[in-house]
Amino acid sequence: MTELSHVTPHSPSISNPIRVLHVLGRLNRGGAETMIMNIYRNINRSKVQFDFIIHTTEKCDYEDEIHKLGGRIFRISRYYGKNHLTYIKEWHRFLNEHPEHRIIHGHMRSTGSIYMSIAKRHGRKIIAHSHSSSSGSGLVAHIKDILQFPIRYLADYLFACSNIAGSWLFGKKALHRENFFKVNNAINLNKFVYREDIAMQKRKAWGIEHSFVIGHIGRFNESKNHELLIDIFQSIKSKEKRAKLLLVGAGELRESIEHKVNKLDLKDSVIFAGNQPDVHEMLLLMDIFVFPSIYEGLGIAAVEAQASGLPCIVSDRVPREAHLTDLIEVVSLEESVNIWEERILSYVHGYKRKEMHHELKKQGYDVIDSTRWLQDFYLKINN
Repeated sequence: MTELSHVTPHSPSISNPIRVLHVLGRLNRGGAETMIMNIYRNINRSKVQFDFIIHTTEKCDYEDEIHKLGGRIFRISRYYGKNHLTYIKEWHRFLNEHPEHRIIHGHMRSTGSIYMSIAKRHGRKIIAHSHSSSSGSGLVAHIKDILQFPIRYLADYLFACSNIAGSWLFGKKALHRENFFKVNNAINLNKFVYREDIAMQKRKAWGIEHSFVIGHIGRFNESKNHELLIDIFQSIKSKEKRAKLLLVGAGELRESIEHKVNKLDLKDSVIFAGNQPDVHEMLLLMDIFVFPSIYEGLGIAAVEAQASGLPCIVSDRVPREAHLTDLIEVVSLEESVNIWEERILSYVHGYKRKEMHHELKKQGYDVIDSTRWLQDFYLKINN
């Protein structure tokens, strides 16, 4: 991580904290949003406050908590291309009306080159933050790749959750620049300490106390590869009748995955848990965590699973930075379903969870340490 000695310190008054504006599509329980909220809950809000611009009219998961923490949420039109001029005008108007936001922390890539360019003209400091390593597939993804290319030149500071995410969005050379920082998606490690008594209570409440529970946490979209996960589970179910698949998350592909589960007659063995506010409790229900992602910026769910002491079987597309413990086992996406099944079933007779708190803290994934670093960063670049 780059040192901050080259930036000039600035200290706000206690009664008037600096306000950092985070730019996102939504404020639901995704990887980027969860990372921001982990920081927000722990930051000294008498020194640094967060506000948010989002691109939806729908109420989002984290809105009530943000308001309780003193943050403000602003809405701007979703970008469709044909509303290009309207989108530009809205950003100009917002920045004219809110001079208090000297720092713009952009997590949204698709329109990053637009709002970052405008923010530059308004004299704001810009942080571009990469949380992914692909825009997906198809024409829309190709258009996004073109639109986001200028971000590497517009932003004053380049953040990424992994080197892969950084080189993908900003280019490989950016990793050696002074303004590039790898910022770990740190978590509250104390919440993820395994408690067997609580685990038994939770499993009983969900009616799975005697099951072999294969777990997955992630949004139902292309990158998480739920299609393959269901194929793997079908193969497992034919050999292990106690197997249950626990899917935590929401998203645009949930309906199609539910349809596939019904078609394969797996309805009674697959639990669609939806979004859950307490991920650490959901991890207590699992015997093994499976993460067959097609691409990831980091894979924060795999980090959380390791913090909970769960054995994890992940695809070869999950960045090495997420391999924090010996609980990670990699299976290539080129391998057959039978290989995935074999590795998962090797844990069917149980696994004694390990305490991983100190290991993850040593590798920089304690949210208290990360919050202190980011808070100091904001204070130093604010002017």
